[in-house]
Amino acid sequence: NTYTNCLPAWSVGPDCYKEVWNVVRRYGRTAAVVGGKTALEKGYGKLKAALEGTELTLSEPVWYGGNSTYENGDMVASLEAVKNADMLFAMGGGRAVDTCKYVAEKLDKPLFTFPTIASNCAPVTAIGVFYNPDDSFKDYFYPTRCPLHTFIDTQVIAEAPEKLLWAGIGDALSKECEVELCTRGRDLPHTPMMGRTMAACCTDPLVSYGKQALEQCRANVAGDALAQVALCIIVSTGIVSNFTTTANDYYYNSSLAHCVYYGATLVPASGHNHLHGEIVSFGVLTLLTYDKNF
Repeated sequence: NTYTNCLPAWSVGPDCYKEVWNVVRRYGRTAAVVGGKTALEKGYGKLKAALEGTELTLSEPVWYGGNSTYENGDMVASLEAVKNADMLFAMGGGRAVDTCKYVAEKLDKPLFTFPTIASNCAPVTAIGVFYNPDDSFKDYFYPTRCPLHTFIDTQVIAEAPEKLLWAGIGDALSKECEVELCTRGRDLPHTPMMGRTMAACCTDPLVSYGKQALEQCRANVAGDALAQVALCIIVSTGIVSNFTTTANDYYYNSSLAHCVYYGATLVPASGHNHLHGEIVSFGVLTLLTYDKNF
């Protein structure tokens, strides 16, 4: 079959917003900045300061609606500031980023992502997780490609709540065991075979650097351990996702650990009161137990 796959591109570091203009300048002169309320408070001012003296104009901050629903995506896409912008900047966590994937696809605009927390791989993936208005899981959304470039400001991430990084580690720990389980015994073609091989790189950095990264986050220090863990959570697992996910052919990106999470979204006491990565990490233990990998 004929198919297209896209690799993510990224900039990382405490001053990486200074790279934005050089990366995006070929795509226009105006950008709509859409994200979560807290994320925009933390990142918008720093981004605007980094762009002083360039030819890029940012919109005023646009709230994405609070959840990755198609209703919120349609609301954002209807805003004049978004419709009139040359490109779209998604700032925040996974649900804000996924909402912007839908908006960018609907309006046919270039998308750049600015994760303010290291809690999932949404900033680099060609898939979006969408929910119903009651917060139960609805479906996956497949844009035509992953975001063009991701800017991972490790200082912004270091200043985010420690529990979000902790949950991100829990989410990323699922990648290797989930992909291995659902590809086991299969004769894989080129791209998912690469994804399965790369999935094996997603556990060791979390085990090696995770404890120190949490300590650095607690101290709001953008240290090397935090950078290594953030790159694993956002980039490494995201590349695996892009290599093991298609809309119609195969889906090896996740298995039992995430099934536990999606099922939990139907139970208000668990799905609504715990972070995504928190439940997924419990799902990892469920998967390993099911697989008799004690």
